[in-house]
Amino acid sequence: MWGRNVYDSISKFLQFQLTVNVVAVIVAFTGACITQDSPLKAVQMLWVNLIMDTFASLALATEPPTDSLLKRRPYGRNKPLISRTMMKNILGHAVYQLTIIFFLVFAGEKFFDIDSGRNAPLHSPPTQHYTIIFNTFVLMQLFNEINSRKIHGERNVFAGIFRNLIFCSVVMGTFISQIIIVEFGGKPFSCTKLSLSQWFWCLFIGIGELLWGQVISTIPTQSLKFLKEAGHGTAKEEITKDAEGMDEIDHAEMELRRGQILWFRGLNRIQTQIDVINTFQTGANFKGVLKRPTMGQHLDVKHDPSSSYVTVVPVNSPNTSVAAAVSSPTLGNQSGQSIP
Repeated sequence: MWGRNVYDSISKFLQFQLTVNVVAVIVAFTGACITQDSPLKAVQMLWVNLIMDTFASLALATEPPTDSLLKRRPYGRNKPLISRTMMKNILGHAVYQLTIIFFLVFAGEKFFDIDSGRNAPLHSPPTQHYTIIFNTFVLMQLFNEINSRKIHGERNVFAGIFRNLIFCSVVMGTFISQIIIVEFGGKPFSCTKLSLSQWFWCLFIGIGELLWGQVISTIPTQSLKFLKEAGHGTAKEEITKDAEGMDEIDHAEMELRRGQILWFRGLNRIQTQIDVINTFQTGANFKGVLKRPTMGQHLDVKHDPSSSYVTVVPVNSPNTSVAAAVSSPTLGNQSGQSIP
């Protein structure tokens, strides 16, 4: 259990770190090429790296093991460290964060009705525009850290969160430190004070990471054929198509299959009820066949313990040579002829 927990903790940290790296590199490079100035300043990037490396490793690598780790199959020695589900989470959250950041960079001043920071001269005072971008970016990483607690597509990312006091302390400490940096960091952190409504907007966008994570979890990994695994221990040609993704855990796919199973079970129950009704109707017709040929005679049904046949003989006429054998579900004598 502890071995599997260590493996999953490494995967959780990689999922979070790669998401931050992808977004930070693209934002810094694209912003420098288009606006001639990076939206994220050097000291701000150092703070982001501190969150990404030190605090995140403490928070995600100290998750205590649970019994649910023993309910899945063990990983093989050639299992990729970054699974397709993790790749789906990395790319999905990166798309959300890049969309938000680029919207704030190129249209944020209009949305918040503030001065633009794109055309600010060099060594100018910090602007609210770029402070909002930095604050939103950090808060999105903070809530994405909660999403990174689950790497197999689980929906409940808060399950067992209060069992890890280190994780709760890191998240709360990072949030309080971010408030102090934005409100009192000043020029060293290239930040200026934000209004209460601007803080609420930044917090709302950060919480959107949790909602976006639920959307990503509903997408089955198997439907995303373009996703590739990373960190595989063998060459690609050594992996057969049947074995590829064999140990992959995808809760969205499991929920889809569970819905299909419930649907087929419902159909089977309906078919079973129809069969029961038909059986009762067949039994009623069987009794009618026994009564109609006698025309007033009473038939005695006897079971021969030495065989699987049931013998039907008339009670009132013992000299009658008519003897019938009934073999379920057809009615007939031992020679296979029907009763007249």
